[in-house]
Amino acid sequence: MLSSFRSRLLGTSARAARSYAQAAVPHPTTGTPQHATAAPTPVKYPYYIPRNSRGSMPVYTDIRNGSTKHLTLIRNVEGNIDALATELRQGLFSPGTPEAERMKIQTIRSKHVVLSGGLWKNEVVRWLVKKGF
Repeated sequence: MLSSFRSRLLGTSARAARSYAQAAVPHPTTGTPQHATAAPTPVKYPYYIPRNSRGSMPVYTDIRNGSTKHLTLIRNVEGNIDALATELRQGLFSPGTPEAERMKIQTIRSKHVVLSGGLWKNEVVRWLVKKGF
């Protein structure tokens, strides 16, 4: 009785379960693709923003003080964070627009950038993707 319960619980041996680690490994007969052996591209910017473990940009929103303070956070910036803040200030919104005048940029512990004055997550993600991150 215990063996029949175990076989029902585990299923038949013909159905092999695939884990995520097995899916990421290329099949040994296909070899490595050509683009995997290409040389890495040179660094374009003095900063780098790696994607998180799920492949998304590390850009988050935060609402504080009873919905009166809107923040957009860029986390885990590597390299020159001041260059990123300067480029955000100059390139995210056109100069003279209300968004550009309202936006204030701060850096925290040389790893995070905080944009206050609005919820601009989508604009920041589009800007970063356009720059190649």
